[in-house]
Amino acid sequence: MKRMKWGLKTALTALVMSSVAITAAPAFAAGKLTVSSSQDPGSWDPIDTFLVAWAAVSTNIFDGLTYRGPDLKLVPGLAESWEELDQGKRIRFKLRHNVKFHDGEPFNAEAVKFTFDRLLGEQGAKGPQRSNYTAIESVDIIDDYTVDMTLKTPDPVLLTKLAGYGAMIVPPKYIKEKGEDYFNLNPVGTGAFKFVSYTPKVNIKLEANPDYWGGAPKLSELEYRFISEPATAVAELQAGRVDLVIPPTIPIGMLPVIQGDSKLEIASVPGPTVDALRFNTRDGITADPRVRKAIIMAVDRDTIVKSILAGQGTEIVSFQNSLSFGYDADLKPLPYDPAGAKKLLAEAGVKPGAALQIDIRGNDTTMNEVAQVVASYLQMVGITATIKPYETNVLLNDIIPQGKTGAMFQQKWGGWTFDYDNTAYSMYHSGEKWNPYEKDAALDKLLESQRPLTDRAVREKVLKDIGKYVADKALELPLYNSNAIYGVSKRVKGFVPAPDTRIKLNEVTVD
Repeated sequence: MKRMKWGLKTALTALVMSSVAITAAPAFAAGKLTVSSSQDPGSWDPIDTFLVAWAAVSTNIFDGLTYRGPDLKLVPGLAESWEELDQGKRIRFKLRHNVKFHDGEPFNAEAVKFTFDRLLGEQGAKGPQRSNYTAIESVDIIDDYTVDMTLKTPDPVLLTKLAGYGAMIVPPKYIKEKGEDYFNLNPVGTGAFKFVSYTPKVNIKLEANPDYWGGAPKLSELEYRFISEPATAVAELQAGRVDLVIPPTIPIGMLPVIQGDSKLEIASVPGPTVDALRFNTRDGITADPRVRKAIIMAVDRDTIVKSILAGQGTEIVSFQNSLSFGYDADLKPLPYDPAGAKKLLAEAGVKPGAALQIDIRGNDTTMNEVAQVVASYLQMVGITATIKPYETNVLLNDIIPQGKTGAMFQQKWGGWTFDYDNTAYSMYHSGEKWNPYEKDAALDKLLESQRPLTDRAVREKVLKDIGKYVADKALELPLYNSNAIYGVSKRVKGFVPAPDTRIKLNEVTVD
């Protein structure tokens, strides 16, 4: 009998303790969030990519020395603090203690040096990120938790660049032991979530990192599914098999579907992403700047924005948005002037019926609609345009970089630093991946001249001069700055939409 009473007492005590534990909440709550992304980056190595789809996932796997969240404010990341020395040509970073990579390897000064030696070395040369960090001459270890970053010239945007993409800190021992190819498909960082598995073109699965230096995530699992077809992504959201659809998946035409579902909502914020149809300036009729200007004048961009974007974007004059440093509010667009366009085409010797091809991302439903309208406008001035959709990775990794586009090709750019340099240098400097056609020494000089400037007013003027120069050469048909549009299940709590789609999900919960 006594034994039974003791057992009952023990059970009651255990129950009480259990309820106390539940009240206190565990390190992270059980819960899985499933996210739909339109694109599989194909590699998870930070130096291999420029894709927003990569950053949307990898912001949860990796950390940089600095961090910039949805409020766009720069704060400490893996560096607790930093100090600019030698007139901006040296930055001393004090690093966080007691941080570990997901494989148990310690984060320290050696990892920082390895990351940047790799980025600026032979391995980094194979990817698109190195040119963003060429101001860095060396990273030197002062002690285990202090590094000096010496610059060839001051870079006023460098601290922001350290918050994303190529500057994400990677594990030296893991990469040396496993190899580059293995790391591409099995990423390890210091972030809030740890890699579990990756099935190309299907999904990547992550789990909570309970030892995350910023506090254990409130989710236990995080899965990203790669769903390229917008209608499928929205259907999965409606069915509850996806909790969050991230930009740029949702076309404007499907917004009413989400808004009409009581279980779902739209989260929309102005973002840095701009869309343009850039010109092949090397071949065919668009090699003539008069033809390029005529095409711009033939298209009523204001009507396109109002009729197709339905308030979810604004017209742009240059390839940047109004929040970008270097934006010139006084720069005026070429007017919508079909008669003037016809006159310019005649001057350039372009006969009615001349043909051109517009290359776009096949899964971008909004751009598909826009391209159809652009083709209609061009028909009105005597140009016959055909639209060629490509699988996104093919267009971005083969057709554009290899200079195999038609006369016009879609460029969607995130401009995530909110600084025109990040866009302009990549788009217009000779030899850059996104500039397969233009070689302009004067423009190169302008682009290079602003990078070391620390006087913001002087640098801003140079950036505005670049915008004017590019507009005068008519290197693209600027279209619009679109909002970042998220489709969200109402079971998701604590989600804050990021303008640049770099969404950190450690504070999110699901009902």
